[in-house]
Amino acid sequence: MTSARSVRPVLILLAVYFLSMWAGAAAVHAQGVTPDVSLTCENPQPIETYPGSTRTSIVNCDLENPSAHQIKVDIVIQSGALVSAGPASLTVGSGLQTSFQVILRGDLQMSEGQHQISITATVSQANGVAYPGTPTTYKVLAVVKQFSRLRVASELAFIQLRPKVDYMVTYDVYNDGNALDRMNIEIANYDELSDEGFTLSLPLVNVEIESKSPPEKVRVQIRTPKNQGWTDKYYNLQFKATSDYSVRTEGIPNSQIQSVTLYIRGVYLPGFELIGTTMITALAAAAIAGRFRVYDNDDEDDDGDGELRVLDSRLF
Repeated sequence: MTSARSVRPVLILLAVYFLSMWAGAAAVHAQGVTPDVSLTCENPQPIETYPGSTRTSIVNCDLENPSAHQIKVDIVIQSGALVSAGPASLTVGSGLQTSFQVILRGDLQMSEGQHQISITATVSQANGVAYPGTPTTYKVLAVVKQFSRLRVASELAFIQLRPKVDYMVTYDVYNDGNALDRMNIEIANYDELSDEGFTLSLPLVNVEIESKSPPEKVRVQIRTPKNQGWTDKYYNLQFKATSDYSVRTEGIPNSQIQSVTLYIRGVYLPGFELIGTTMITALAAAAIAGRFRVYDNDDEDDDGDGELRVLDSRLF
């Protein structure tokens, strides 16, 4: 009995609340056209996410109230991987239009791609009275724009070689951009090295690299000069990589040059490559044999026994 009495005031309060809501809605309908709102938005500008960029874009929207009521509109924004900010609610007078903005922000170096943004407007009050409006949703497309960024590294910074030898120089090319890119490869000072007698060859003239993937190894085949005589000289091998996307789209080529110092030291005599090797071997053998001299000293041996003796001598 006591339990029923305690529940009765709650039921009375709920009944009064729903009756007031019904009465308010009825009064609103009696004043004219049903409260409603019209929502339109524009697609935002592409979002730049390269280091140093603002990484933001703005969606411009308009709310229009065609009814004879002053309405309060709740705004809900869904932006997926992008961070968004905008008004939680707006009040729009009868027959008026109100503009608002939604700010979008991407992560630093965010991957290139498209993101759907949903903006929902719902009438929650009409003439100060709560009203269960029907949600209206407008969808726009936000694009995270591609940007180019690359790095070039070499395994060695200094290489010493002899004249007329073949050697392979290896470089690592990184794609630090936010999308797949093709890197064009070249020797920046090819003509200069060619005039000095170098022979240069690139097995690859371009290579496609995924964003943030491990570096692609690019090799340069070189043959050192065969200038006759003694050589003791330094050269620079300038390896250059350029983003193809930057050339096609950004307007300014994005390139990087990595230099390797080549120190060429030694002698080259045309036609004497094999003879030179043979002479070196012979000289080495002579140096070893020259440290010992073996002879028969029957006449000069004080002992007169005619036995063989080994005398140490120095080869100069």
